[in-house]
Amino acid sequence: QVQLVESGGGLVQPGGSLRLSCAASGLTVGSVAMSWYRQAPGKERELVAGFTDGNNMANYADSVKGRFSIVRDNAKNTVYLQMNSLKPEDTSVYYCKAVRTEINIFYRSYERAYWGQGTQVTVSS
Repeated sequence: QVQLVESGGGLVQPGGSLRLSCAASGLTVGSVAMSWYRQAPGKERELVAGFTDGNNMANYADSVKGRFSIVRDNAKNTVYLQMNSLKPEDTSVYYCKAVRTEINIFYRSYERAYWGQGTQVTVSS
């Protein structure tokens, strides 16, 4: 059974930093596509940062480039999101997502997504 557990959210002042963690069980973070999303009240969930499959080429939303960094620790089976120079507009619930290729009962491959429960990040003075 796949589980993704986020932690590290909280209240931080503008300009501050936080590091979010996504601890995975039931899959290997180094072998699947791992990413961070966020969703603010009244808005759609959006991609913040992510890896495609097992490579370490990361992509970032334009709004966080240069401030956020996604890191994958295969030994701990954990993905991190380092967030620096935080702004009030970064306030959201942050979610970890894993996408793994699986085989259905018809022996057809498909992409299955798994989500964590989310962690709240609030940037405010």
